[in-house]
This record gives sequence, structure tokens and C-alpha cells, in this order.
Amino acid sequence: MNVSIVAPATRLDPDVGPEARSGRVRRFYWAYGLTISSEVALPELQPAVPAAPDIVIAVGPVDFPRPATAGGTAFRFEPTRQYLSWQAVGTFLISDASRIDVDPAPGIDDPLLAFPLLGPVLALTLHQRRLLVLHASAIAVGGQSVIFMGDKGAGKSTTAGAMISAGHLLLTDDVVALDLSDPSRPMILPGFPQLKLAADAADAIRIGQAEVRPQVHPQIEKAQHRLQEGFSGEAQPAARIYVLERGEQAAITPLPGAGALQAIIKFSYVTRFGRQALVGDFASTHLAQCAQLAARIGVSRLEVPTGLKLIDEAVALIERDLAAGAQARLAEA
Repeated sequence: MNVSIVAPATRLDPDVGPEARSGRVRRFYWAYGLTISSEVALPELQPAVPAAPDIVIAVGPVDFPRPATAGGTAFRFEPTRQYLSWQAVGTFLISDASRIDVDPAPGIDDPLLAFPLLGPVLALTLHQRRLLVLHASAIAVGGQSVIFMGDKGAGKSTTAGAMISAGHLLLTDDVVALDLSDPSRPMILPGFPQLKLAADAADAIRIGQAEVRPQVHPQIEKAQHRLQEGFSGEAQPAARIYVLERGEQAAITPLPGAGALQAIIKFSYVTRFGRQALVGDFASTHLAQCAQLAARIGVSRLEVPTGLKLIDEAVALIERDLAAGAQARLAEA
């Protein structure tokens, strides 16, 4: 299986910077086309040599009250500062879309901090950088890419894993960031080579050359599979967007225009936090981005057969749909 990691060769060499004022070692990583300097160890990401960072992650106090109740959450959104706090994990402050301050809860170590940090915290940071961020998975297929959206349990990561097993490449799992600066060519930015899979899905799909990382918390059901191959570091043009649903057999049905827009809005990451997260002009920008993507790519309903033994039917259907779309674009050109 070919692996394409587009980054300067030096980025593939692990390196660390000097100790920060917190006494922690500062490490450098690469994800979503950005250089990240972090005092939290994030082995999920690609290592990079020290350079001027696009995003700085620092550990220290954050002036925001942590939720008092067990399992509680608290959020506050301002135009240039966003606060996210989980009582069981810690508090995070995003500033100017370029800095994340992390205040861990007592006894919480880096592997558990990484879950919100590389999920909702990084997603909102990318959103602040004017990218359209979806709660989804994305796969590169022959110079184009597909996005899998869906409710919890719909099979986004499972379908992505089956695509990888079939020889395609992971672009990103859980957080999909799209660059819409060229309206005619929406691009999916590569995240990092990790896929989260439930145990039954991992056993059925059997992704080769993947390192299964230790479970960091009993309540986290899915295991982290770090891919040794099967990852694309190249940004890819978005060709198809699917909303996954369970069905008796694999089937693809295009959604009407209004349905496509509603689906993209529903599964955009920022909407998980409600209207409060769209402060300032972000509400209008976000709606325009969703409408732009819906108009350019559209959305289809993908029915995935219930039962992992039938997942290959969905993979074959996706491949045929992509091939038909590529032929149609060639005919139009």
C-alpha cells in the first residue's frame, strides 16, 4: 500500500524544543497543514522540527471556573477567546485562533488531555481559523476524497476503516477541516494517522500495520489505531459527502439541495455547541461556507448494511459512485 506524506523531509524527524516556563518539554508537530508547538505530549500527531508555530499549546492556569459537578461541562465563547471546561479532564482556552492554554484537572495526564484537545478544542481552533470543520471522517481515493458524516453509531470510522482495508488512504478521522478559499475546489486538509474503532469493527476490518494504543479511560470505548501505513498527507479535493444510515443493503440516494445544506449544518463541528459558539460574524460566515459546500458537492444518503460482514458492499458502492462522478466531470470538461 502506498503512503503519501506531503511535508518537508525534516518534518518527519522527531524533535523537541527547550523546556517551557511550565517545566514541560515543548514538542513540535504537524497536522492540518499547520505547525503545532505543544507542552502536552501528542504522539498521535506527526512530529516536526522546531519552527515558527501556527498554533501554540501551553500548560498553565486558566482563569475560568471549572464545573463543580462530576462530569459537568462549562463553555464560554467570545470573538477572540473561547473557554471549554470538562470537570473530569481540565479547562482549555483558545486565544486568537493561534494559542491553546491547557489547565489539567488534578491527576490528569497527557493521554487523557489529548482526547478533548485533538477533538473539540482543535476543531474549534480550526473553525476560528476560518476553515469549515465537520464532525466526520474522510478518505482519499485516487486523487479525490470522500467525507462520511452521521450520528453516533452510524459507522463513520468503521466505513473509513473498511475503505483503508480496501487500499484507500485515511485523510482524517473525527475532525474534517475543509479549505474553501477556492470556491470551485473545496479541499480536505490531512489530519493525522489515527482511526478510532470499536473492538468488533477492528476485528472484522483488520487494518494492517496499525499500532493499537493503550486505553486511557474505562469510559472510552473505541481504541486508537495509529496507522503505520494507509495515511495521506496531501490535501485532496472533496468529491462526495455521504450521510451514513443503517439499512438492509448498500444504497446511495442524493439529498435535495435544502436537505444537503441541513445535513452539512447539522454535522458541522461548531453546531455541537449551539448558537452561542457562533459569535460576531462567524454565524454568517459559517452559513455561507455550509451553503457553498452544499452547492458545490451536494450530499447523498449512504445506507450501510447492518452487520460488519456486509461492509464490503458499501465500499464497492462508494468506489462505483466515485468512478461515475469522475467520468461525468471528464465528460463535462
